[in-house]
Amino acid sequence: MMKQPLEDVRILDLSRVYAAPAGSMILADLGAEVIRVEHPNGMDSTRDWGPFTNDQSTYYLCANRNKKSIILNLKEENDRQVFKELLLDADIILENFKTGDMERMGLGYEDCKKLNPRIIYCSVTGFGHTGPLATEPGFDPVIQAMSGLMDVTGAIDGDPTKVGIPIADILTSHYVAISILAAIRMRDITNEGQCIDLSLLDVQVSNLANVASSYLNGGTISKRLGNSHNNVAPYQVFQCSDGPLMVCVGNDRQFEKFCKMIDREQWAQDERFKTNTKRKENERELVEKIAEILLQKTRDEWIEQLQNFKIPGGRVNTIAEALEQPQLIARDMIGEIEHPQYGKVKFIKNPMQFSGLNIDYKLAPPILGEHTNQFFHIAADSKNG
Repeated sequence: MMKQPLEDVRILDLSRVYAAPAGSMILADLGAEVIRVEHPNGMDSTRDWGPFTNDQSTYYLCANRNKKSIILNLKEENDRQVFKELLLDADIILENFKTGDMERMGLGYEDCKKLNPRIIYCSVTGFGHTGPLATEPGFDPVIQAMSGLMDVTGAIDGDPTKVGIPIADILTSHYVAISILAAIRMRDITNEGQCIDLSLLDVQVSNLANVASSYLNGGTISKRLGNSHNNVAPYQVFQCSDGPLMVCVGNDRQFEKFCKMIDREQWAQDERFKTNTKRKENERELVEKIAEILLQKTRDEWIEQLQNFKIPGGRVNTIAEALEQPQLIARDMIGEIEHPQYGKVKFIKNPMQFSGLNIDYKLAPPILGEHTNQFFHIAADSKNG
């Protein structure tokens, strides 16, 4: 009996860097057998990005647990034949080569489909397989810039700013997992595979959410507002006596409670602040008044009151504070896995928690070619011969 939902699924993962590998890691956590197919020279640049622990890149470690690694040089005929043998028993191919590269090696979707009509072929590129930029490389900061995300991120009087994590890659990794799961379900119905064409630019633009809707439906071009909100007030970071605090007053009812909390109940009836629309119109004046009050206590003192009044708020944590906070510890979100060669590896666990499924963390991120001989002796012979 299956213990995990995808443990009968095999993925040949030719991808590198983050977006696609992080997507296959989600599927690996759900039981899929993910086989990283890597070049003998180790072409995944994240293996070379520091900082390092026990000679392993911490960047590489964050996207490659629960996987295996084999070495194949797909530009060589012998190794291509090995890949095609693996393809016969595979369910999914995941790749993020530039548009046209796989076709030039005779391993595009149409080529692979002839060998295995049930294959699901997921291709991740910067701009997709169509359009004027189809053959251009796309990296996360470029996508953040081109999507408009940077233009609405940063200080009001500052430069456009990228998000502090590779957000376009991260969002795309989720769509990798979602689209592959949908394709598997469709294959259950049709008994046929299909090709998935994922573009980082498409993904990031599709996640502009309210900012895109404001423009498409109202012609409103959102501006950089620092830690404020385009549509809601007060909804931003305030300084307390010991540091920054995020406060989100999301509606008029919450504003009434917030006014009571800070002993300014009359503001809830003030025509300047009574509705969210009016609060946005008079945001500067309102924020200045609130800022004076919140400076009088510590963050923890205000958080206790915010919790009592059921108003969303939280400390602006450093990464260390974030990863050590009691809530994450209570949720058991930090894991540790042992690798026989490079020791213990800590990681953030998969956030999906099920009532009837325990996610297993069986394999540490593999070293280059760690499992080559396990799959095909011919692969090792090809490499050495």
